[in-house]
Amino acid sequence: MLDSMDRRILVVEDQRDIAELIAMHLRDLGHRVDCVHDGAAGYEAARSGRYDLVVLDVMLPGRDGLDIVRALRIDKVSTPVLMLTARSTELDRVLGLELGADDYLTKPFSIAELQARVRALLRRLHMHAPAAADSAGAAGTAERIEAGDLLIDVASREVRLAGRPITLTAKEFDLLAHFARHPGRAFTRLQLLDAVWGTTFEGYEHTVNTHINRLRAKIEIDPANPRHVLTVRGVGYRFADRR
Repeated sequence: MLDSMDRRILVVEDQRDIAELIAMHLRDLGHRVDCVHDGAAGYEAARSGRYDLVVLDVMLPGRDGLDIVRALRIDKVSTPVLMLTARSTELDRVLGLELGADDYLTKPFSIAELQARVRALLRRLHMHAPAAADSAGAAGTAERIEAGDLLIDVASREVRLAGRPITLTAKEFDLLAHFARHPGRAFTRLQLLDAVWGTTFEGYEHTVNTHINRLRAKIEIDPANPRHVLTVRGVGYRFADRR
């Protein structure tokens, strides 16, 4: 059972009563939980690499959550981030996901929903770990994927286009790697949500579209006429067959 696994979680929340409530219920799942209460300390703790998951409030003193998640992804820290926000506009939620957050909860939220989101994120972490280990021992066959002028190094999470390094967020890389591992296969948005985000909530389908557009802007010479990530009308998207 995943809940019995000893994962280490960081909670970055300036309201101490909320932080302790979250921590208590995550400890109920069998995890070790640390709490910090300002943005600067949260960033330093999150980038240390000691944690399997970061629960990150958007509104923090010193440095807000959006800036923290942006900085973590620039630093190539791939730890999953669950953002907490009191903001209700779709723009704020989408911005957090685009910057590299893996999921979000809007306050007020139920404890059951919090625990379910944490389980989903840690389940994805658990599922990816053995795959990474298997690929490391496969004589490089799964570590480097070449598709025309695109080179994807799965082990180092680096991408090059015609020899030029491309900077991707954690989710953009995960999405690209998933496509590249299944060339020619068409995926619906819900299938991509399940495979990359670990959720099948239909309300997130716009997030797939946003990430596809941002990914194309970075890896396609002409994003309006993509050669790698293709649209399949009435279905979703697919990665072009390798040549």
